[in-house]
Amino acid sequence: MKFKNKREEYRTKRTGFKSRLKRIGVPHSLRFQLLSRSFILIAVLLIVVGFFQYIFMQKFIYENQAKSIQSQVTAVPADVWEQIAAGNLLSDKLNHMDFYFLPDSTISVLDPQQGNMTVLTNSSSGLKVAPQLDVQDYVSAIKDPRTLHYKVVTPSKGDEQLVVLQTVESRGHWKSVIQVSVGTKPLKEMLMKQLMIFLVLSLLALIGGLVAFIPVLRKTLVPLSNMVNKMENIDAGNLAERLPIEQGQIEIDRLAVSFNGMLQRLETSFEAEKEAKEQMRRFVADASHELRTPLTSIHGFLEVLLRGAMNQPDKLERSLKSMYEESERMKKLVQDLLLLAKLDRSPNIEPVENDLDDLVVKMENQLRLLAGNRSVGLNLTPNSHCLYDEDKMKQVILNLFHNAVQHTDPEKGEIVLTVGPAEGGIELSVKDNGQGISEEHLSHLFERFYRIDTSRTRKYGGAGLGLAITQSIVELHKGRIWVKSEAGEGSIFQVWLPTVG
Repeated sequence: MKFKNKREEYRTKRTGFKSRLKRIGVPHSLRFQLLSRSFILIAVLLIVVGFFQYIFMQKFIYENQAKSIQSQVTAVPADVWEQIAAGNLLSDKLNHMDFYFLPDSTISVLDPQQGNMTVLTNSSSGLKVAPQLDVQDYVSAIKDPRTLHYKVVTPSKGDEQLVVLQTVESRGHWKSVIQVSVGTKPLKEMLMKQLMIFLVLSLLALIGGLVAFIPVLRKTLVPLSNMVNKMENIDAGNLAERLPIEQGQIEIDRLAVSFNGMLQRLETSFEAEKEAKEQMRRFVADASHELRTPLTSIHGFLEVLLRGAMNQPDKLERSLKSMYEESERMKKLVQDLLLLAKLDRSPNIEPVENDLDDLVVKMENQLRLLAGNRSVGLNLTPNSHCLYDEDKMKQVILNLFHNAVQHTDPEKGEIVLTVGPAEGGIELSVKDNGQGISEEHLSHLFERFYRIDTSRTRKYGGAGLGLAITQSIVELHKGRIWVKSEAGEGSIFQVWLPTVG
């Protein structure tokens, strides 16, 4: 048993480690993708920088080399170049020119008047063939002697060479073009060396940057990791969890606020659905109970009649009257249930502008007849304009008035119905001097099938749906209904309806 527990513990730890590794290291994780894409982006940028650096450095080195050769050419007196062109310079002096130029350079002197070119070579390089440029290159060098003229050429047979042209002119108005050509192999070797240094330094900087970037990235993704952990808890069923909204990252904070709003709506929706299911369960149970009671009574009377009571006129009459009362009660219950279902499913009212006090006046005779010997008082304010559906509002008044009749003494009962303006609307109130309602019942009065005294309501045939219907109708008129009552002090039901406009 102990070994089995150890094995399960190890399996749990291994699963947790794999899950963490999966979140961090797999290509589909955000951290891995950010790290790899940053690496690729920086590497591409370094390659681009290295490419352009190579191009610019090549141009810079070639130009500096050309300037150096130009300076060496201009350092030699023009008379010397004139003697070289005329073939009057001694060989030992000619060979002494390797002091000025690179050992592997080839020097040529072009006489523009005679059109011949004298090729010179230093002692260490041996005889070389001078590369021939386009005529336009020589013409440009002659016209603008102060500008640097150089060109990189690759002869058909030979290595790439840097060719520099420089015009010299003696006091005797002698003019000639000096051409110095030198191989670019040493320059390229220097360029490659610089490029390799750049690549090594770039690679080291890239590795160091990534090593430093990993903890920064981990810290940056902490808010997102917290959000993932919270969402996992929420996914497990804890809708009360909320995401932190102040983590120092605007986008994450805005996302957290949106998620919290969505979670609040989901939680409210689930709670409402849960409450609705519970109400529906209670509604079905209560409706079944209320319907079963009259059906049971009718069934019992039918059994009595079938056993022989139908041959006894007095028992037959009492049984038929009782069944009629139970059927009336069941009929009213079914009508109330259908009305509630209609109000819930497809509420449809046709409110028109009218005086609520006029409606009460029209119903006065009906109300007094319903009250019996009870005292009825009407406090009506003329011109109490509001929008209401006359048939639906009649039902509201009748339900409230009938409720007051049921809970007052038949002889000493007093009912006062008031209509008048109140807080930007019209208020209808029904006050009685009945036994009142204790505080624990006030919050449940408008629930369906809720009854304070079951025996008393059965006596009058009530099923606890009248106030629920009344509340639904008032809310369809965008109004409010509430009750004020104390045990032994009577009750007052108040309805507020918005005024016209």
